[in-house]
Amino acid sequence: MRLNELKDNPGARKRRKRVGRGPGSGMGKTSGRGIKGAKARSGTAINGYEGGQMPIYRRLPKRGFDNSAFARRYVIINLGILEKFIERGRIDPAQPVTEEVLRASGAVGRVGDGVRLLAKGRLTRKLDIEVTGASRAAIAAVEALGGTVTLTGVPRAAE
Repeated sequence: MRLNELKDNPGARKRRKRVGRGPGSGMGKTSGRGIKGAKARSGTAINGYEGGQMPIYRRLPKRGFDNSAFARRYVIINLGILEKFIERGRIDPAQPVTEEVLRASGAVGRVGDGVRLLAKGRLTRKLDIEVTGASRAAIAAVEALGGTVTLTGVPRAAE
């Protein structure tokens, strides 16, 4: 095969529709947009507009308290994921497993407000883990193997 013999797969490149190019094209004059109105104009965004009727997002009642601006966002790591990373040699079980170690190994991405350990999956070896938070089941699973879980986060009651 030579460079001059290279071809795209059939249908890989589709020509763009050229609108407003005369009545013979089938897309002339109004370019398939009909006549007048908001949809015929450029630059309109009419999501939620109901033609003068009260929109549904205004008709429905708003209830409750939304704390999303101040809510804490923890990165979750499961015991099973920890086990996989140890098997692959990305995490050393002899050393304490901290949030920095998890970040460096690629087990977690960006550490927002901290890392929370959950009990999904199985752990087969003793680990010393330092994380912001952990579920009771995860702590029990780690301690059953002789490991420790140190929580670095501020407890909810103390805030």
